[in-house]
Amino acid sequence: MNILETIVAKKQVEVQQAKQRISIEQLLQQPFFSATTYSLKHNLLQQNSTGIIAEFKRRSPSKGFIHQYANVITVTQAYAQYAAGISVLTDTEFFGGSLQDFAQARIQPVPILRKDFMIDAYQLYEAKAIGADVVLLIAACLSPKQVQQLAVEAKQLGLEVLLEIHDETELQHICDEVDMVGVNNRNLKNFEVNIETSLRLIKHIPSTKVPVTESGISAVETILQLKKAGFKGFLMGENFMKHEHPNLAFHQFVQQLKQSTCA
Repeated sequence: MNILETIVAKKQVEVQQAKQRISIEQLLQQPFFSATTYSLKHNLLQQNSTGIIAEFKRRSPSKGFIHQYANVITVTQAYAQYAAGISVLTDTEFFGGSLQDFAQARIQPVPILRKDFMIDAYQLYEAKAIGADVVLLIAACLSPKQVQQLAVEAKQLGLEVLLEIHDETELQHICDEVDMVGVNNRNLKNFEVNIETSLRLIKHIPSTKVPVTESGISAVETILQLKKAGFKGFLMGENFMKHEHPNLAFHQFVQQLKQSTCA
């Protein structure tokens, strides 16, 4: 199995275990389930938005731990000042994340994406219960029918949907219920990164969907290039998290971006 297949197999076991620990009926009783959500789509379309979806990520399958002991509150508090939204990894086994990380980030008054491998409707209820505003659906591990079914249910729960694709064959996963389409420059099967993936695929993303580019973005010049191509959102995590102080690295990057945009 490739790494994505390994992750999905593990996730199927985890979801079954989660269902036994806490039922959907119990999730419905959680305070955040009835809370008003923030719109990432709205933020990305604002003219003065940085477009950055800043990610809190402790590790990755390809590089191991990036910043194992980073303080969630310190980092996401910095992100919230300038980012259009925040992404928080909740997968433990492969990314070192947790629902606790998400809970600590949730105090920030910005849209927060639950970044995980969503394969079951139960996870949507779980996302809503912990205060998520947006969920990620990854085309590489779902069929077009599964994407639509999960997207419909997510919308019924008041969640926005970011669909992640990586190549032309996954364009067929785009459906009406999807709010944003993210192009992952990292191939989840072998972890190779290529920005050209985004530049190629944006030409095929419907104009009704907000285009987001993900992974491999570390330079202001790259954002300017991708913005010129039409992208509204830029999901970045490792570029900040690899520093001793991700909050400071984020601030410095935003200042450089602002200077370049004004120049």
